[in-house]
Amino acid sequence: MPIEPAPTQWHLDLGQAKTGEDLVGVGADLEPGTLLAAYRSGIFPMGLGLRGGGTLGWWSPDPRGILRPRDVRVSRSLRKSHARFDFSVDSAFDQVVAACAAPDRDGRWITPEVARAYAELHRLGWAHSVETWRDGELVGGLYGVAIGGLFAGESMFHQATDASKAALVHLVSLVSDTHGLIDVQWRTEHLASLGITEVRRTAYLELLSQALTEPLPSAFAGQPR
Repeated sequence: MPIEPAPTQWHLDLGQAKTGEDLVGVGADLEPGTLLAAYRSGIFPMGLGLRGGGTLGWWSPDPRGILRPRDVRVSRSLRKSHARFDFSVDSAFDQVVAACAAPDRDGRWITPEVARAYAELHRLGWAHSVETWRDGELVGGLYGVAIGGLFAGESMFHQATDASKAALVHLVSLVSDTHGLIDVQWRTEHLASLGITEVRRTAYLELLSQALTEPLPSAFAGQPR
């Protein structure tokens, strides 16, 4: 099971968050205890500067993009694509993060500091990746943080048509042995066809509270590295 790190020195909560505002704090650090406290509170980090650099921001979107496993929609074309891929879990975590942080990606925000922080969470058993393969080549994937029945998605990439969507569909199959809650932060057009919906922050926090009491899916319960 995941190793619980030392607790954070920071006070992270949404007591002062205003309705409709996504940015709820600045500063703090990326220590494992801080990151876990943030996710358990409905918050995640992203830098405020160019390409995710500069001052660290803490976000809790209102509304929040989520996917309930029971709501996933798989089109006929995606189902065909999905069948042509192979999938794995945690076999190429660093490569997935590196691909998500690639310099040629529009809107990239994953800095070396962020990559190192999530690599440490991965070592402790909290951060996980889902990889999409075709003919032995990594062509897509995603990574995020699993706490109980919550999977907080951080980023995804694809180098073949439907490879990132297929990774998300595979993720749904991994968490479906719990009630499960997949947090996608913001709803995007790329993901909307899969059944992602938006809920107000208050509703998200209720769903989060329930998800944190659920068991960790077996796919993410391996030995920390």
